[in-house]
Amino acid sequence: MINLLYFAWVRERVGIAAEEIAMPSDVATVGDLVAWQRQRGEGYAEAFADDDVVRTAVNQEHVDLGHPVKNGDEVAFFPPVTGG
Repeated sequence: MINLLYFAWVRERVGIAAEEIAMPSDVATVGDLVAWQRQRGEGYAEAFADDDVVRTAVNQEHVDLGHPVKNGDEVAFFPPVTGG
């Protein structure tokens, strides 16, 4: 199982704040997970439409799309953070 967390407008588009899912067998990296998410429905497709917009953290560490993911990981998706 893998824990997915969604924040801000990503959460609004997918319609939930968190979920635990069975790790898809063809997912090895964050990029694979993002591509798989797009196939899950309209809200997911909209939230994950642009790889350059959604940021990702695995086990509370900011990572890029090439970072590996595995069972037991916590993966958080969020928009870029801006300061003021």
